[in-house]
Amino acid sequence: MFQHMQIDLRYGKGTTSLELPDDVPVTVVRKPDMPLVADPSAAVTKAINQPVGVPQLAELAHGANSACIAVCDITRPVPNQLFLRPLIESLLAGGMQRNNIMVLVATGLHRPNEGAELAELIGDPWVLENVTVVNHFARKDADHVHLGSTSTRGTVVRLDRRFVEADLRIATGLVEPHFMAGYSGGRKVIAPGLAHAETITTFHSARFMADPAATSCNFVDNPLHEEQLEIVRMLGGALAVNTVIDEDRRLSFINFGEILQSHQQAVDYVSDFCKAFVPRRFHTVVTSAAGYPLDMTYYQTVKGMVCAMDILEPGGDLIIVSECSEGMGSAEFVAAQQRLTDLGADAFLRSILQKSHADIDEWQTQMQTKPMQVGRIHLVTDGLFAQDHSLTGVNVTSSLQAAVDDSLSRSPDQAIAVIPEGPYVVPFFRALEANVA
Repeated sequence: MFQHMQIDLRYGKGTTSLELPDDVPVTVVRKPDMPLVADPSAAVTKAINQPVGVPQLAELAHGANSACIAVCDITRPVPNQLFLRPLIESLLAGGMQRNNIMVLVATGLHRPNEGAELAELIGDPWVLENVTVVNHFARKDADHVHLGSTSTRGTVVRLDRRFVEADLRIATGLVEPHFMAGYSGGRKVIAPGLAHAETITTFHSARFMADPAATSCNFVDNPLHEEQLEIVRMLGGALAVNTVIDEDRRLSFINFGEILQSHQQAVDYVSDFCKAFVPRRFHTVVTSAAGYPLDMTYYQTVKGMVCAMDILEPGGDLIIVSECSEGMGSAEFVAAQQRLTDLGADAFLRSILQKSHADIDEWQTQMQTKPMQVGRIHLVTDGLFAQDHSLTGVNVTSSLQAAVDDSLSRSPDQAIAVIPEGPYVVPFFRALEANVA
């Protein structure tokens, strides 16, 4: 469509704007309008009272002594404020004592969420005042139970003891595209969310990440998904709350029930909205890291690069905006990025492909090499220190407009694709079939 437009892309807690002249062919890739839940509170109640594949939660609680509710960490905009209190109240209604109910932040190998950040994450002071809320620490050996190894790939499975030993285990989360595991939420909240570092570094190793099936919006033969399913079975099952939100973070879907059935139901719902099929590739692709909270670090920014790369013309420019308000990410990620920039992408990949366990967070660096092998990556940010720019391995600038103008000046046709919501919608190149006479 040919028109003059201003396009706002998610950046931090706000947006950043791109102005495009009226003679530039623009393709804006975003979700179709999603139906919204008119009464979120009523929808939560309905989900809890009409669970998928299991009895009502109050009935389950009647025969149980303890419950552990896993929540995603601060990097995910899960609407916890809508469902945590109703979940806990259902457990109490079933006769469970509040001192036997725990909310466990599924940090994986991310840092803990504490203080004001924990209050923001939970979203309801009542929850913090009435039940125990704690973080998972993947490197604390004593906090984990060894469940054995997966039969397919030999992943050693160690999970947080507090979740494993609870009578009722409930994973909660947001179901959206995930650039490694196909979709987030459900089983992913348990592993890697509540897994020991040994488990995480095994199924985030280079051999898993290099598998072409370990990609967005795909479960078929996806090694991460297959391991996660087996881990749930080894655990003895769990329950789940699954949510889907629209581009403006409003609730579009919620259900509750047996973890695998309910999660698949949520995936079936969101897949109709989050996949966009585009009939061509572009020399200039502009995307975001989805804004706050996902774009707090460069580590998380890599997701937006990977999810956009299928519509990037080989040798073209992929421009991503990300605030990176907390900088690069972990010290381990910085070390992996240093090796990437020292060795180059090919030598870096050769150095990790034979390892049985990944170094912590180097999987994100490995994923970054995928779009780097397609075209030139440009990061627009004002959140990184100057000395960190070289560690990104990409071109860094503070001006989105300048980066786009420069790319268009080198483009053979000046066509541009823009993905304002970043990795929450994934474009796939699908060539139009020629008419057959």
